[in-house]
Amino acid sequence: MDKGNLGAGAPRPLELSRVFPAPRELVFKAWSTAEHLKRWFSPSILTVPDATIDFRAGGVFDLCMRMPDGQDSWMRGHFTEVTPPERLAFDTVVEIAGAPRFAVKTIVTFASEGAGSRMSVHQSYVIHDANFSGAVAGAAEGWRSTLDKLEKEVERLKAGDKAAVVHGSFSVERTYDAPPAAVYRALTDKDAKARWFAGGDDWTLLEREMDVRDGGRERVRGRWASGVTTTFDAIYHDVVPDKRLVYTYVMHLDDAKISASLATMEISAAGKGARLLVTEQGAFLDGYDDAGKREHGTGMLLDMLGDFLKQPG
Repeated sequence: MDKGNLGAGAPRPLELSRVFPAPRELVFKAWSTAEHLKRWFSPSILTVPDATIDFRAGGVFDLCMRMPDGQDSWMRGHFTEVTPPERLAFDTVVEIAGAPRFAVKTIVTFASEGAGSRMSVHQSYVIHDANFSGAVAGAAEGWRSTLDKLEKEVERLKAGDKAAVVHGSFSVERTYDAPPAAVYRALTDKDAKARWFAGGDDWTLLEREMDVRDGGRERVRGRWASGVTTTFDAIYHDVVPDKRLVYTYVMHLDDAKISASLATMEISAAGKGARLLVTEQGAFLDGYDDAGKREHGTGMLLDMLGDFLKQPG
């Protein structure tokens, strides 16, 4: 049995938080690539010369921290959760001199707070080598100077080129136990779509208009519990009943235009059911980068569509 699980010697979990004068999407982004983490993910006297980050659940989290004397320690593990821009978690083992010394489970949450955001960190530990208990005992101080460096990275991101456009694309596919005509109706009938195309319990509908035809428009506006208003404005360019929809849309957060996208929905028969493939190319505007939130949200909406299609009538 591991010493880290025994009695009074078991290290206590660490909990800390800090408020950043930036939206949580930006703070979340600072975790998303090796390039970002190399600039800040270490206490002040250490550097990060090497890192491999695959920012998705199951993706690799390998990061090297180097002491001033040249000694390296590695955090090797994987992400267990990546939910933009709200939460991420990863499990790692710290290797020093080529041997595992202790294991770390890290959970990070991001919440809007006033004009900024609060990032909270929870870490728990399992000691493999009692000689390295002191490294865990000093984690709180190490995190303090690490978050000082994160503040600088967030400021660097905020000061980036505000005219920059970040491009992204993704495809999401679902198969439903419903005929293509039923899927098409759920996508194009105003009353049917209103039953699944929404933000959830924390979201209140303010406006909904829908006219699915070549040149027709769709507009959905709602307010989250945080007070932020989202607006989806779409124009349909190609409508083939039971087979295809092609449209462009612009998204707003309050009065800020954050993206312009081209989306294609392709419906095809799949046995007795239907296959829906959604492909989207997006341009994220003026420094806004959703860090994968758009793809995640699309998947959630298609799952809600699946639940709707299971309902009788």
